[in-house]
Amino acid sequence: MFLIAYLIMAKSFWLINSNKTEVKRFIKNNKSIEGVFEYMFVDTGKIFDISGKEPPVMTTTISIEIDLAREIYERLLTQGWRRTDLFD
Repeated sequence: MFLIAYLIMAKSFWLINSNKTEVKRFIKNNKSIEGVFEYMFVDTGKIFDISGKEPPVMTTTISIEIDLAREIYERLLTQGWRRTDLFD
C-alpha cells in the first residue's frame, strides 16, 4: 500500500545552483485543501556526487504557502539556478 501511495505523490520540481553544489526540491503538500490552504514543501540539499548516481543529502525542509513557493522558485531562476531532472 505504501508503494502505491508513493507512486502517486505529487510531482517534484528540482532546481540546482550554478555551482552544482546545492539543490532545492519543490513538492506540493498532498494534504493541502485545494483552493483554500495550499502548501508546498521546499527541501534544500547538498550535492556530493554531480553524476546523479548518489542523491543529494537533504538538509532542511520547510512548508510554505504555494504562492510564496512560486515566488521563491521564480526568484531562484533569476539568480542563476536552473531546472534539473537529474534527481527524479
